[in-house]
Amino acid sequence: MATEAPPPPRDGTATVAGPVQPTTEEFVEVQQGEEFGELRRTYRSFAFPLTLAFIAWYLLYVLLSNYAGGFMGTKVFGNINVALVLGLGQFLTTFLIAWLYSRHAANRLDPKAEAIRTRMEGDV
Repeated sequence: MATEAPPPPRDGTATVAGPVQPTTEEFVEVQQGEEFGELRRTYRSFAFPLTLAFIAWYLLYVLLSNYAGGFMGTKVFGNINVALVLGLGQFLTTFLIAWLYSRHAANRLDPKAEAIRTRMEGDV
């Protein structure tokens, strides 16, 4: 999709269309800074453990489905068996993780990222 707007000037001056674009050197400097490191640690401390936990939970479900057919076929109530309950639990877990991440991002990641963005674009 083509746009009517011209590219931002290379000299770093602001245009009417938007804020000043930081240079590559400024991006590298921010990336190596403590504030960005803290943002990255905050993200990783949430995302990595939950990702590993969900993968383990998913693999447990797959392994039980393949190797523990008797257990997975155990009726819980009516025609509902353990396999169906655990399978639906996969969906529930996915939505729960998405909800938790959106809360985490809104409360911890977004304010830090916004502070970095504001400083880099020169809005301060």
